[in-house]
Amino acid sequence: MWLLDRLDLALGRGLTLGVLADRLAEVHGDRPLVQEADGGFRSTFAQAADRVDRWAAGVAAGSAPGDRVVLATGNGYEQFLLTLAVARAGRIAAPVNGQMAPAEVDHVIADSGATLVVRAADEVDGHPPLGDDLAVAAEPDDVAALFYTSGTTGKPKGARLTHRALLGGMPLTSLLPSHLRRDEIVLGLPVAHIYGFTAVLGAACAGIPTFFLPRFHPVAALDAIEQRRATVFAGVPAMYRMLEEAGAAERDLTSIRLWISGADAMPPDLAARFKGYGALATLPLVGAVGEAAFAEGYGMVETGGGVAVRVSPPLLPTALGGSMGMPLPGVTFKVVDDAGREVPIGGVGELWLKGPGVLRGYHGAPEATAAALTDDGWLRTGDLARRGPLGIVNFEGRSKDVIKRGGYSVYAVEVEQALEEHPDVLEAAVVPLPDDRDGEVPGAALRLRPGVDLDALDLPAWAAERLSRYKVPARFLAVDTFPRTGTDKVQRREVVALFAPPGPAPAEEAAGTEASARKVAAKPAAAKRAAAKQATPTKAVAKQATPTKAVAKQAVAKQAVAKQAPATRAGATKAVAKRPAGKQAPTRRPPADRTSTARPARSSSAAPRSRA
Repeated sequence: MWLLDRLDLALGRGLTLGVLADRLAEVHGDRPLVQEADGGFRSTFAQAADRVDRWAAGVAAGSAPGDRVVLATGNGYEQFLLTLAVARAGRIAAPVNGQMAPAEVDHVIADSGATLVVRAADEVDGHPPLGDDLAVAAEPDDVAALFYTSGTTGKPKGARLTHRALLGGMPLTSLLPSHLRRDEIVLGLPVAHIYGFTAVLGAACAGIPTFFLPRFHPVAALDAIEQRRATVFAGVPAMYRMLEEAGAAERDLTSIRLWISGADAMPPDLAARFKGYGALATLPLVGAVGEAAFAEGYGMVETGGGVAVRVSPPLLPTALGGSMGMPLPGVTFKVVDDAGREVPIGGVGELWLKGPGVLRGYHGAPEATAAALTDDGWLRTGDLARRGPLGIVNFEGRSKDVIKRGGYSVYAVEVEQALEEHPDVLEAAVVPLPDDRDGEVPGAALRLRPGVDLDALDLPAWAAERLSRYKVPARFLAVDTFPRTGTDKVQRREVVALFAPPGPAPAEEAAGTEASARKVAAKPAAAKRAAAKQATPTKAVAKQATPTKAVAKQAVAKQAVAKQAPATRAGATKAVAKRPAGKQAPTRRPPADRTSTARPARSSSAAPRSRA
C-alpha cells in the first residue's frame, strides 16, 4: 500500500495543491517535514495535513468558492501550508512577500479583489476540520494561485497559475529513496517568491525535511549546515556570496551533496568553489571524498518556476546545458527575431517558451496578458538569448528594463514613479549598476527642482516607505539633464556611465590649481560638455551647487551621489565620490532574502521572480 501511494503521488494523477498535504501524509506519515530556526514552527507530514484541513475550514468560513485570499503573513513555512489550505477550500491564494510596503500589499488586495486577507495562521485556526466531504474538488488545470510580480507598467501584476503549473514535475521526486538515507535541506528563501515556493514544494514532495530560516543570515545558514549535517542547500547567488564572505571556506560543509541556485545568473567560479566545499560522499575511515554537484534553474513567475536546469556534476569542471540550461520535459524554447521568426543557430533574439507551467494570463490585465502571450500560447520572456544546438540557449541580456538584485526583479519604471512622487524630483531614471554581491543594484539619476540640494533630501527613506527594501536605489545622483535619443527618450546606457567613479585628470591638468578648477566650474553647459570628453561624463551633467560650493566639489570631482539606501541597514551612510580614482565607496548590500537584514530607519511595517 505504501508503495502504491508513492507511485500514485509520483504520477500526479488528479494531484492539486488542495489534496497534496493528504497525499504526502499517506506516504511519509510521522516523518519530520519542517523545523524552523530558533525554535520556530515544526511539523511532521501528518501534522501538516491536519493543519491544512483545519485552516481550510477557517478560510471557507470567511469566503466563498472561487474568491481570492491574500496571504499577508510573515515569511515562514506556515505561508506555504496556508496556500495549500486555501486551495483545499476551493479559493485562489495570493501569497504576499512579508517585505512588501503597505502600499504594495494594499495594491495586491485591491487588484486581486480579495474577500479575505490572512495575516497570521491563527486567524483561520480553531475550526473543525473541513474533511474530504467538504473539501472543494479541483482539476489540475484550474487556476490555483496568483503570484504577483511587477510589470513594465511599474505596478505588480498577478500571474494566474494553475495547480499543474505550480506542481510541475515535483511529484516525480517522491520516487527518491528518502526513507533509505538521511537528507535535509536548508532554505532561507521567501515563500511568496516563486523560487522559494517551488523549493519548499519540491523538498516536501521528495520527502526531504526542511530546516527553514525565516530571516536568512549567512552565519546562521553555515551553522545549520555544519551542525545539522544538511545535505542540500538552495539559495540565490547573492546568498552564496554572503556565505563565502561569512567564512564558508573555513567551515566543514562536506555534508552537502547538492547546491542549488536560481533567480539570477550564478558566477561559474563561485559555483565551482562551493562544489569544492561539499563532497560526493563520506566514507568510513577515509572521510569526505570528491565534491558536491551544483544545479541552477532558469524560470520565472510566469512559468510557475523553473523551466530549464543547468547541472555541474561532481568532478566535472563545467556545467551541462549552456548558460540557461536544458529545457525540462514538456518545455519548448525558441529564439525569435523582431518579426517572430526563429533565428538560425548562433543568432540572438528574444527567448519564447511554451510549456504546461505558462501562466493563464495576468489577473484583470488583458493588455498585459496580450503583450506577454502569443495567440498560439508562446510566452515572450523579454530575455535575449543566443540559439545553440540541441535546444540549448545561452543568455545574452534582458530586453526589458529589469534590474536583477540578488535574484529579485526591480522594475525601473516602478522605482522611477515612486521617486517622481517627491515634490522636489522633476524626473528620475533608474538603471542597473554592477555589484559584487547582488550582481546588480538600482541607481537613480535625478533632475531636481532648481536650488534643491540632493544631500538635503531623504530620498532613501522616501523610497522605503513606498517600495520593498530591495527596490530602494543603492545610489542617488543629481544631474542637470539626461542624455536622450532623437525622440527624447532617456538613453539608459549613457545614464549608467554617469555613475562611473572619476577618472584621472589629463596630464596637462594633473597639477591643476584651484583656479583652474574654478574656471571649469564656471563654464556654460556647452563648454562643460566639451570638457567632459576629456574627463568623465559626470562633469557634463553632475549636480551644480552655488558657485562657491561648485568650486570645492569640482576640485575633488565629487558627485552628488548616493546615499547608501537604508534598504541595507538602518543608519546607512552616504556613498560619495570623494575617493581615489577607480575605487567605489564601500556599500552594505541587502541579502537576497530581504527578511535577513535589519530594517531601515524608516521602514514600513512589512518587508519576492522574478526569475527563479
